[in-house]
Amino acid sequence: MGPATQDQANLTRGPRRRVTLDLREEHHEALRRRLLEPRLERFIGVIYRPETELLSHYAQASLPQQFDAFVWFDETSAVTPLGPEHARAGVPDTYPFGL
Repeated sequence: MGPATQDQANLTRGPRRRVTLDLREEHHEALRRRLLEPRLERFIGVIYRPETELLSHYAQASLPQQFDAFVWFDETSAVTPLGPEHARAGVPDTYPFGL
């Protein structure tokens, strides 16, 4: 049995700090076939709730069926939000997602 999650699959491949994969059909067919098996993928930006972590933080993902490319980083850091001086007149705070 292989790794249960996409993160575990990347961590078990050795001391890589980042992975970039082109998952389009015309590239790396052998790799695409191996990645077709669904694995758990962790959501980004969820509110952490330990009691429901598996159900509320993960979903099954078959990378080649869902994405054209995949980028994974071993370590990241938080970004600094832009200040109000970067706001544009007439553009809602929630652009492009606001209603």
